[in-house]
Amino acid sequence: MPAMHHQSSTPPEPHADAPPAPRTVTADPGPPAPAHPPTTDLAGGVGRIPVLDVRPIVQQGRRPAKAVTGETFEISATVFREGHDAVAADVVLTDPEGRPGPWTPMRELAPGTDRWGADVTAGEPGHWTYRVEAWGDPVTTWRHHAQIKIPAGMDTELVLEEGARLYERAAAGVPEDAGRPLILAAAEALRDEDRPAAWRLAAALTPEVDAVLGRYPLRDLVTASDPLPLLVERERALYGSWYEFFPRSEGTADRPHGTFETAARRLPGIAAMGFDVVYLPPIHPIGTTFRKGRNNTLSAGPEDVGVPWAIGSPEGGHDAVHPDLGTIEDFDRFVARAGELGLEVALDFALQCSPDHPWVDKHPEWFHHRADGTIAYAENPPKKYQDIYPIAFDADMDGLIAETLRVLRHWMDHGVRIFRVDNPHTKPVLFWQQVIADINRTDPDVIFLAEAFTRPAMMHTLAQTGFQQSYTYFTWRNTKQELTEYLTELSGEAAAYMRPNFFANTPDILHEFLQHGGRPAFEVRAVLAATLSPTWGIYSGYELCENTPLRPGSEEYLDSEKYQIRTRDWDTPDTIAPLITRLNTIRRENPALRQLRDLHFHHADQDAVIAYSKRQGSNTVLVVANLDPHHTQEATVSLDMPQLGLDWHESVPVRDELTGETYHWGRANYVRLEPGRAPAHIFRFLRPSTPQIGGSPTK
Repeated sequence: MPAMHHQSSTPPEPHADAPPAPRTVTADPGPPAPAHPPTTDLAGGVGRIPVLDVRPIVQQGRRPAKAVTGETFEISATVFREGHDAVAADVVLTDPEGRPGPWTPMRELAPGTDRWGADVTAGEPGHWTYRVEAWGDPVTTWRHHAQIKIPAGMDTELVLEEGARLYERAAAGVPEDAGRPLILAAAEALRDEDRPAAWRLAAALTPEVDAVLGRYPLRDLVTASDPLPLLVERERALYGSWYEFFPRSEGTADRPHGTFETAARRLPGIAAMGFDVVYLPPIHPIGTTFRKGRNNTLSAGPEDVGVPWAIGSPEGGHDAVHPDLGTIEDFDRFVARAGELGLEVALDFALQCSPDHPWVDKHPEWFHHRADGTIAYAENPPKKYQDIYPIAFDADMDGLIAETLRVLRHWMDHGVRIFRVDNPHTKPVLFWQQVIADINRTDPDVIFLAEAFTRPAMMHTLAQTGFQQSYTYFTWRNTKQELTEYLTELSGEAAAYMRPNFFANTPDILHEFLQHGGRPAFEVRAVLAATLSPTWGIYSGYELCENTPLRPGSEEYLDSEKYQIRTRDWDTPDTIAPLITRLNTIRRENPALRQLRDLHFHHADQDAVIAYSKRQGSNTVLVVANLDPHHTQEATVSLDMPQLGLDWHESVPVRDELTGETYHWGRANYVRLEPGRAPAHIFRFLRPSTPQIGGSPTK
């Protein structure tokens, strides 16, 4: 069975006089569990060795921190003790079957801070727990004193005898075939009065002895934190490239309204651009009452197709397909064809109804009724959605949960494992907590994306409650300061529960940066979305740089596809599809771009130039982008070399993954980025970077 990459619940790895380098420890069965379990730092109290402020922690431990299989993340805690004796700590994880796995030794993150951390890499999906164990380290304490006293001739024989006794104690916990004779020989050497004291001490400090004691250290006063929950999910919950399109727009010359069959012809082109997920807006019957016309007009003509989010008609509701798209069997064939091309199908789940939805008559208690007896339609002043009824939850929450689960499982039975949830922030958090928990209890691979452009507290709480992914404010973060501050937030403590999906545009959102920046704006925003976030997406037409708003100052598209069918020429040479294809290829070839947490910004002396790096193992990627779509920018980029695993004086070869050109970069570097020709550099470091060494344990 795959396991978390950490070591056993007993002794941690080496932490003698020099701390171990930060690393992920490979799976190892480790030594047997100790006969006497550690004491526990009970909530609200302090144990014998204080273990405080364990992170990540979500809602004080009531909700799990999140990771995906193969994702590396840091677990940290404050660990200290009285006086000057040494302490050590490790991370212990317990797998979904309740079995403690291999352990990871912790290191002091900065000397004198008492803040300890370790990197672990998530294993198989499921509900894990983690805790921090800390202990007094008598061998390290003795070594520190001995290396001062022995050279000074202070209490020489007494110090050596104390060391011999410690080594004998330590040997008792080392299996015979794992180095016990070596530790006993070291104890004997410490007592060998025929040898010089310096020789006797050196015999106890050999690398071979260090290795055994690092594997089986002597631990006193072992104290453990309370266990915290960790939810490990499949990789697609964190990493992927999404493409949104309307099947109804993929028609033919003689039948403009597309079907699942004609829309499937678009799938090879989407797959060829390197996308992983094809996302469909609602595919259900659309109501006719108060149907909207082109550009959101209130009077629809007979040819107007309506808004897909106005769900429900006499042909059916949320569990039906629009008859003009085909049958449920046609949908099954569409999903199967997507799978053949390596694409997952994500389906929009919009919990709202048109006035013609079967629920309106069958379950009137599920809707808001006004004083005159009419049902209230949806509003987001000044916007009005007369063709949509929102749901009222408090009259029959249980009934709504049951019906939602029925609908979701219906589509799951037809191959859908990803749901993009429309406006989840307008529904009770408790509702989603129960729905997602019920689905994931039996189908943990099902992913929910929260489309919630709303207040931070709600967005964060939805993520903590169970949504695997979240829309973000990325669309409205365009300056270097805005991007730096927001991505520092997302890649920091929030990364323990909130996974961003950076859509560069949506059917609802055409930001003014794209309206006025032309093709260079589309290029640089694609680079930013694809490299800042492990999950990104575009809405169809982005590759054609569609940028005409409904009116000046509006973020709505003119002739929006929400209200009408749009026919596009996908074969036009005036497309940035080659750039998008290259970006998705770069993401697949560079593990650093498939994770969120290890993101670092570097200094550039021009506000319009942003520089940032990501690292995963030996893979390091540095992105330098021009945020000004109108003007060429020249800048000096000053790299934080230690963050790249390099010494300050080093110069290393880097390859631009967009152009294939190779450069040598060091601490300070000149760049010139011209809109329309070079929106950015995406550099891959050709020499593997090395891990950074943490601080020394407290002595």
